[in-house]
Amino acid sequence: MKTNYLYLLTISMVTALGGLLFGFDISVISGTIPFIQEYFGLNEAMKGWVVSSALAGCVVGAMFTGRLGDRFGRKKILYLTSILFGVSSIGTGLANTLAGFVFYRVMGGLAVGGASVLAPVYIAEVSPAPLRGRMVSINQLTIVIGISLAYYSNYFLLAVGENAWRWMFAAEAVPSLLFLVSLAVIPESPRWLVARSREKEAAAVLRRIGGEEFAASELSKIGESMSGDRKRASLPEVRRRKYRFVLLLGVFLAVFQQWSGINVILFYAPDIFAQTRQGVDSALFQTTLIGLVNFGFTLVAMWLIDKVGRKALMVVGAAGMAVCYAIIGGFFFSGSTHGLFLLMVILLTIAFYATGLAPTVWVVISEIFPNRIRGVAMSIATFALWTACYLLTLSFPVFVQWFSAAATFWIYAIICLAGFVVILKYLPETKGISLEQLEKKLIGD
Repeated sequence: MKTNYLYLLTISMVTALGGLLFGFDISVISGTIPFIQEYFGLNEAMKGWVVSSALAGCVVGAMFTGRLGDRFGRKKILYLTSILFGVSSIGTGLANTLAGFVFYRVMGGLAVGGASVLAPVYIAEVSPAPLRGRMVSINQLTIVIGISLAYYSNYFLLAVGENAWRWMFAAEAVPSLLFLVSLAVIPESPRWLVARSREKEAAAVLRRIGGEEFAASELSKIGESMSGDRKRASLPEVRRRKYRFVLLLGVFLAVFQQWSGINVILFYAPDIFAQTRQGVDSALFQTTLIGLVNFGFTLVAMWLIDKVGRKALMVVGAAGMAVCYAIIGGFFFSGSTHGLFLLMVILLTIAFYATGLAPTVWVVISEIFPNRIRGVAMSIATFALWTACYLLTLSFPVFVQWFSAAATFWIYAIICLAGFVVILKYLPETKGISLEQLEKKLIGD
């Protein structure tokens, strides 16, 4: 097979711009918290709601995007998410009322939920099996780049003054426009085209990716996996017994990625670093280091994921995070949070997450669902992911108040340990296997 690497990389990177906007949108709020808390007069409970309001949109977006992508095509719904990203960024930056602010944050969340479902699915559906892990990981890399862009733009826009928070949000309009324009170069997913009996168009896409022989082979496999009824799968069908294991596994991995506690660090990083007693500027600067480490170790994960496999990376990541959270809890328990050691362990936690859980979960849940139910099943798993993320973000300040910061991080350590055990026991390795072969392996004929 002679893969057209440049073309595959181009369409994967364009699609992954949705991931960049995903990362930017969920992270930009971290640098604005001191400003919007003062501007809108937020107490601690309201702050938790405002910070997590976009995640409510993510939940709704994830719930419906898979079905919409199955009905109208991956590309059309990606276009819709790009428009939602742009409108929400401008609207949030211009908001003068709390209701208006929350409305546009929820709109941005809808776009994030949509992009988080369709970007990895699309890339998985166009990528040859030996390259699929690396290609889908591009989406995670762009999420990390988006997070880093949000952190750095927040840091440099501090100089604007009291209206800095408005520019922090509005800055997202630039990559939103880039995403909207760039989507013109990507084709529709060949697996979606086959499901609509548009084999000639699917063959043309596959030929451009891997040549004539690859196209013929893939079309045969895809057609076999979709033999019989090609209608969109319904929710009751997804819940059938033969799909139960892969659906439960996908939902577990999605929830575990969030309840590993990582988004507490990503969303509340300035608040956590404020414990070092070095001021807002220093806390925001330390937050930019998270983005740098996240980016570097995501590159490491991309290099390893098709070599050592998904399972090994996830096992090491879960174990490493459990140890790091135990240590962070110890720092808070002893009151030793004002030195550099807390920063170092937090950065090590990010390294384990970026290498072990961040890209691999998105790769695996885009792989394990059969062609016929992939859109709906991916929506269910991503819906579970964003629900877990929303509850985690909303509950963190409450847990700290109820149990203390130390006990909260120890809870995350126990969750990571439980995830380690489940992954070790139940997760099959998926590297180097075509989506159709993987379907046979997991659910049979």
